[in-house]
Amino acid sequence: MNRIYMGAGSACKLLERLFEMKRKNVIWVFGDQHRAQALSCNGDPNVSTPEIDRLSIEGQNFPNAVCGMPLCCPFRGSLISGKYPHHSVPGHEYQMPPKDPTIATAFNDNGYDTAYFGKWHLDGFHERDGRAAFHIVPPERRGGFKEWVGFDNNNSQWDSWVHGGEGDNAFHYRLPGYETDCLTDLLIDYIDRKESDEIPFFAVLSVQPPHNPYIAPAEFMDRFNPQQLEMRPNVPNIDRVMKKARKELAGAYAQIENLDWNVGRIRAILADAGLEDDTHIVFFSDHGDMHGSHGQFLKMTPYEESIRIPFIMGGGIPMNYGDEVCRDSNAVMNHVDIAPTTLGICGIDAPDWMEGFDYSAVRLKSRPAKEIPDSAYIQSVVPTKHGNSVDQPWRGVVTIDGWKYVCFENQQWLLFNLNEDPYEQANLAFNVMFKAKRDELNEKLQQWIDKTGDEFSLPKWD
Repeated sequence: MNRIYMGAGSACKLLERLFEMKRKNVIWVFGDQHRAQALSCNGDPNVSTPEIDRLSIEGQNFPNAVCGMPLCCPFRGSLISGKYPHHSVPGHEYQMPPKDPTIATAFNDNGYDTAYFGKWHLDGFHERDGRAAFHIVPPERRGGFKEWVGFDNNNSQWDSWVHGGEGDNAFHYRLPGYETDCLTDLLIDYIDRKESDEIPFFAVLSVQPPHNPYIAPAEFMDRFNPQQLEMRPNVPNIDRVMKKARKELAGAYAQIENLDWNVGRIRAILADAGLEDDTHIVFFSDHGDMHGSHGQFLKMTPYEESIRIPFIMGGGIPMNYGDEVCRDSNAVMNHVDIAPTTLGICGIDAPDWMEGFDYSAVRLKSRPAKEIPDSAYIQSVVPTKHGNSVDQPWRGVVTIDGWKYVCFENQQWLLFNLNEDPYEQANLAFNVMFKAKRDELNEKLQQWIDKTGDEFSLPKWD
């Protein structure tokens, strides 16, 4: 018998090649209004998220990730399409262009099965016309996913309805329990069906919590006393603000711990099915929640609590495959970057119509390394004008070296050095000592406006 002997280096190269040849599955897990700070792995003293923490420890955490437009519909349009909001979904309850290709299109074209479970919020339905939970998204407007079970919007976690299918196979029913738990059940059932299937899959779990109303199952709500929460230093000591923030935060943290528990359920079923090493899990959120910081609530502002989102890539790589895995990144990953990065970690190059940057080389050394962007473009194209927020359009830039600059039309507004002022308590936009930095960032912001084909008039000085 002829025997072939290989040195350690050759064996490692062969292992890398075999690893790369097998197509990996990928799952998106994301909630709504989950700010980046609200994870124990990101330093929040109030919440315990061991399953997400484990995903971070075993994978890559992007603690500086941002949502380029902190609002549900625009984020989701950019997430699915890889395009900026002004090219896709510019505001609340705007419909994503039905003919636009999506990340599901790209995965379908590469031989993947695709499935979506949960909140969609891309069909342009207006709540003034009735309850969105009963609006049926037609099959041709479900983003090209081969399996789709969801709802356009809901905002009632104990009375959530889903629909899907078409023709004689169409269905619409009320979930039998708490939304996050039941949607996770649907994903778990899908994974069960994929266990013996050789076709790789891209699956999405999109849940509404920790979105308001801030209610979770009792066993999670009982863990939090509003009066014992440690508040962020930028929540003003105003009675009405503090009371509202404490009450809502307690519920939001309960929702987050419930979501964390469900992440654990997903990881367990992957392990049971023997798919753990073959499935990337990408965890993130659509935007943050102010929860009283700077006296504001919900989203649509460029403050840290609103624009910073969790972004963690884990799974899909055996723990003993250390040479292949990269470390965490300080990159300011943006929401338009999620789709091309997801394709990249599966070895698929992003199509030309995607406008975001592919960060997959941060996860896998085998991916082509590129010079990462030095900043991210943030914007409010069409504001909602809801209370306790910002009612004017704005544009801004967040840099990898810790600066943030934001403008209204023809008027500078905010300038923060986040390295020394992480809670944004000293606005430098009108401080002449920082005029040079303001001018520099104003020019960088103009470059982003030009690069992305946006239209917005920045301030000019003599």
